[in-house]
Amino acid sequence: MPAISPARRTAFRILLAVERGQGHSDDLLRADEVSALATADRHLATALVLGVLRWQIWLDRQIRPLLKRPNARLDPEVLIALRLGAFQLRFLDRIPAHAAIDESVELAKQSGHRFAAGMVNAVLRTAARGGVLEEGGGELAAVQAHPAWMVERWNSVYGPEALHAICRHGQSQPRLNVRLESPAVQDELSEAGMEFAPGDLLTVARTVVCGDVTATPTFRKGRVRVQDEGSQLIGELAAGMVTDLVQNQGKSQNQEKSKKRILDACAAPGGKTLILGERLPHAHIVACESSPRRLAELRKRLVGYADRVECRLADAAELEADGAFDLALVDVPCSGTGTLGRNPEIRHRLRLEDPPRLAEHQRAILRAVLGAVRPGGRVVYSTCSLEPEENEQVAAALLAENRNVQQISLAQTIETLQRHGILRPDAAEPLRKCLTPDGALHLLPGAMLTDGFFVALLERLA
Repeated sequence: MPAISPARRTAFRILLAVERGQGHSDDLLRADEVSALATADRHLATALVLGVLRWQIWLDRQIRPLLKRPNARLDPEVLIALRLGAFQLRFLDRIPAHAAIDESVELAKQSGHRFAAGMVNAVLRTAARGGVLEEGGGELAAVQAHPAWMVERWNSVYGPEALHAICRHGQSQPRLNVRLESPAVQDELSEAGMEFAPGDLLTVARTVVCGDVTATPTFRKGRVRVQDEGSQLIGELAAGMVTDLVQNQGKSQNQEKSKKRILDACAAPGGKTLILGERLPHAHIVACESSPRRLAELRKRLVGYADRVECRLADAAELEADGAFDLALVDVPCSGTGTLGRNPEIRHRLRLEDPPRLAEHQRAILRAVLGAVRPGGRVVYSTCSLEPEENEQVAAALLAENRNVQQISLAQTIETLQRHGILRPDAAEPLRKCLTPDGALHLLPGAMLTDGFFVALLERLA
């Protein structure tokens, strides 16, 4: 019986769990089973899982014509064995064809589908000899690796050039951005063999060039955090809003900061909450999370700020309108279509009707959060979605139903971050170009070297 490498066996199990709706790839790739692998096997398992999920739609389109019955229903185990083999043949040049084929056949056998092993072998050998799999992989293939409804709407909303940039980004391994606790941390990690490049937007951000930062004691101690630079920027914009409020009110900054109450309405997993805690040492921060499990994880992550960050089990859509907060960050649950490079399976489970359904909940959350800030208080609304229903249409709906709310341009806060050295000197101008006519910030994948994000600033007038 041919041996199956630990990397391929692990990737097969994870892909099967994702296919069955039993987990998400980002969680499963952090499981003990993966952590226990040798470094090379861990990297290969990750590449296989994310690669197959990114290219799954395109791979299926290539595999089907090679079947004797192209429309036949395949068991999940057989289909995943075919996808794994086809992905390796097409995209991983360093893997010998015989290894990709033989181990895919063995995966089908050992998963209880010995009868299908011959078919898996025949299909993959045809592909290796120059079948349909040899023809794709370019710009068109990147587009084809996304659901047709996504492609059609992105083309309609953003145009063909942006569409292709979004799709290319969705098929690429995202850059690994980290946030350093202090400049000394970089020296410490460099001594451990890490190599970094500066971030594109933030002075505190770095891009990992070489090394596994997550395997270091520094990472385990929380002194360096993995976080997309666009996600970090949202936390910085929210924190920078406090400075703007102080300046607009003409009061002493230290005096006013001591009075600030900040709400992080949808706080887990806590990356943006940590930025608020770092930047606003005199503020009292309330971090809400509706899931008990995620709240426990949030408390653990924020333990260093327990004296001034209060974690609450609360549904943001049901917050009482007590006007207690000066500022609220509401990073709502969303479709996540701006993060397809990082979370590729989203494209497989999301449906056309989901963005409007999600928008209903997002409007309820934003409505409740607006009631939770005082008159003159501000709300930073953000998503990692590319869908208009979840972004500008949510803000527009709240503005239409409430004359005591206005939208404010983020231009001033971008200037504040630049003036205080939080933005890199050359970052402000590209960000200004990403502002919509209403002053919201729209970061599109491919246009900026970040995931896709939307950020709008609303102010309660009375």
